[in-house]
Order: sequence, then structure tokens, then C-alpha cells
Amino acid sequence: MFKFNKSSGQTSKLLLVLAVIVLVAVIITFLILRWATPSQKPNTPTTPEVTLPVYDQTLGDIKFQFESALDKGGILRGSAIKNSQYSYYQSKDLSVSNPGAKFIEVTVGAQNEGVNNTERGAWTIENIIDSKGRNFVPLDDYVIGAWLPNSNGCGAVLKPAFDFVDCTKIYEVSKASTGLKIRVETGKDNKSGNLSSNKIDSFLLDLVVQ
Repeated sequence: MFKFNKSSGQTSKLLLVLAVIVLVAVIITFLILRWATPSQKPNTPTTPEVTLPVYDQTLGDIKFQFESALDKGGILRGSAIKNSQYSYYQSKDLSVSNPGAKFIEVTVGAQNEGVNNTERGAWTIENIIDSKGRNFVPLDDYVIGAWLPNSNGCGAVLKPAFDFVDCTKIYEVSKASTGLKIRVETGKDNKSGNLSSNKIDSFLLDLVVQ
């Protein structure tokens, strides 16, 4: 004859209660973890930083300012000379040395923001550099001096707070070059001796060629 085992029934009930408690605990733990974990934000495309052009820069007491960059094409006309000392050039044209090049005339102004005169030869403008790092050196004055201004002020003494003094140079630049910049230079502490011994401060100003 079957006999009811009271202790066996209580054990089953206890196990069932424990199972329910464990299940509830698991559910509560899952919900807490879900609420505590921050939702993933959708990936937003990053906007690349835009580098703005720079047209002026102060090195020591000397402020350099881009004035103009003129595309002169492949020929400097004798009829367009600026320097009266070269009047004999009026019947001569000067062509670029390679069909893939063009003449660019660059003018940069310099101003003294200090309290004393600068030394003569303490500043200058140097190479044109394109976006690929190619360097284009200024043409020698004896080659293109006829097309430079009479009062070209490159390296002149700068008096405090006077108007900008312009320095103009002409370059042969590849027609394929873009993103042109001009290197401006002054000797350390605006000393001409430092400039001549290559102890310099320099900066690349952006050019807008017209």
C-alpha cells in the first residue's frame, strides 16, 4: 500500500521555491545590467579639420604680409619693364627656360613692430614651395632686374611703426604646381648677421596667384 511521504513533498516545494527565487534573481540581474549599460551611439562621420590660409606672420619685431602674386605667363615683355636703369631691355623679351614653367611675381610687405630700427639685410623672402614640397628659387636680379620695381625694398632698414616696405621677386614655377606658399625669413633676434649665417626664423605664407 502507497504511503504519502510528507517530508518528500516539503522538499519538492522547497526546491520549487528556490528555483523561482533563482529565476527571479537572474531576471532582476539581467534588467539591472541592461539599464546600467549605456546605449551605443550611432557612428557619426568625423569632419576633417580645415587648415585656413595664413597671409601674415610676425617674426621677432618684423611683421610680414602677403601683398600679391601675379601670373606673368611664359614671357616677360621688354615693353613692360619697370626699372628705368634697364632701358636697353625695352626691345627684348625674356622667356621661361622650359615650356612647362611660368613666371610668378611675388610681393611681400615687411613692417617693424618694435621700438628701434632694424638692421639692413635682416629680412628677406625666399623660395616658393608647392603642395608637394617642390622648391622654386627666386631668379637672380641680373636676369630679371629690369622687371622689378625701382624702389624694391628687400632687406631694407625698417623704422618702427612705418608703413610696410615691399619686397618683390620673380620666380619660374611649374604650371602643374598648386597650393603655393612663400618662405619669409629673418635672422634670429632680427639680426642681419644671423640671417647671413643661416641662424633664422622663417614662416610659409600662403599665396593667391592672380
